[in-house]
Amino acid sequence: MKKTASALAAAMTVMSMASVAMADGYGTAGCGLGSIVFGDKPGMIQILASTTNSTFYTQWFGITSGTSNCGTSAPSAESAKAFVETNREALAKDAARGNGETITSLTTLAGCADASAVGATLQQNFTSIFPEAATTDTQVSQSVVDTLKSHPELSCKTLG
Repeated sequence: MKKTASALAAAMTVMSMASVAMADGYGTAGCGLGSIVFGDKPGMIQILASTTNSTFYTQWFGITSGTSNCGTSAPSAESAKAFVETNREALAKDAARGNGETITSLTTLAGCADASAVGATLQQNFTSIFPEAATTDTQVSQSVVDTLKSHPELSCKTLG
């Protein structure tokens, strides 16, 4: 019995630390029904939020289903820019070829319809996107987004 109680206490401690670590935009209790009811107010209220999440298993369900404030943030032009800035070198290589992993990922982030069309567009506009080595990551990311936006046939929904 002692062993079971110790294991349960250890598991609850790990779960509570995990919810704090994953509390992205929520209170320290993390996502789940508790985050909807009690919000991200700091302090003791987060104990109630955590208890609510644990009692009704809404955090586990929410993480699995993407509900109860547990969904990932929607892709946007800013996430596409951050991706380009982070993966500039690999994207440059893939854009020169017109295909590759970074183009596939960028296509998803930008909400575009077809990775091969995005690759072809980036390949055709390579010299304007990457004019010289001294071009900053921010300039490159803006050029990529502008290029994708200027081609409505790509249907890049998250770029506006």
